[in-house]
Amino acid sequence: MAIAPIRTRRIDPDSVPTTTLAGSKSTKFTRLMRHLLLLTLALVMLYPVIWMLSSSFKPADEIFTNPGLWPREWTLDNYINGWTALQFGFERYFLNSTVIAVAAVVGNLFSCSLAAFAIARLKFRGSKWVLAIVLLTIMLPYHVVVVPQYVVFSSLGWVNTFWPLILPKFLATDAFFIFLMVQFIRALPRELDEAARIDGCGPFGIYFRIILPLTMPALATTAIFTFIWTWNDFFTPLIYLNDPAVHTLPIALRSFLDSTGMSSFGSLFAMSLLALGPIVGFFIVAQKYLVDGIATTGAKG
Repeated sequence: MAIAPIRTRRIDPDSVPTTTLAGSKSTKFTRLMRHLLLLTLALVMLYPVIWMLSSSFKPADEIFTNPGLWPREWTLDNYINGWTALQFGFERYFLNSTVIAVAAVVGNLFSCSLAAFAIARLKFRGSKWVLAIVLLTIMLPYHVVVVPQYVVFSSLGWVNTFWPLILPKFLATDAFFIFLMVQFIRALPRELDEAARIDGCGPFGIYFRIILPLTMPALATTAIFTFIWTWNDFFTPLIYLNDPAVHTLPIALRSFLDSTGMSSFGSLFAMSLLALGPIVGFFIVAQKYLVDGIATTGAKG
């Protein structure tokens, strides 16, 4: 049997590298354009904050007369005067907001996770209706319940105290976070509960020892959103807190604006930037958990 000779084909060296080099250049150009676009959008979104930062270092007569971002004359008077301009120093308002925000975070983490565990794991009559009612409360505008809540808290003598802002958080009133945790807990294997039950754990043991540690991403997401929403809340503290001694930061910042034209915009911008500090710091520290919580909840839900 005759063996066919092996045929070799000569490869033109100019044909291969041309395509690879062109593709590499195209990829770099696309990446550069994408980065430029993202940088432009970031600058557009950050421009109000940059303008406010610049204005906080300008004299009062230069804030609206100088359109540039660079002040002609740098001054710290807005920070010094703004801190002591109101009836109480700004440390009082920082303390009030911190107490309310931290208590709200603790309350939501405990009550919403416990309610979500009961709905997702425990078997009782009407559990599906309970979840349906919880979801319906998400669609209920907050302003509908403002008057009944105010009547209840006023009859208890809790106006001008922090209780109307803190107590509802310990009663699982934020349906969005309950739904978020229900979705997360339902994705966890039920075999974990059965194994814990064999080892002698009751419902509370399963909740504290098994479910709660595994729901850390959802808990982190709840903590971040609760802190940000409570810290920035203006409407609810305005209703219940009339005494300046218990005012929160948003209400204190509103005091710099006057309808008679005597507004102190420089101090307002300076104190607003300081009020942003805790939110930015909290977000930077916990952003990893926020992304993980949203991603895992969406994937498993």
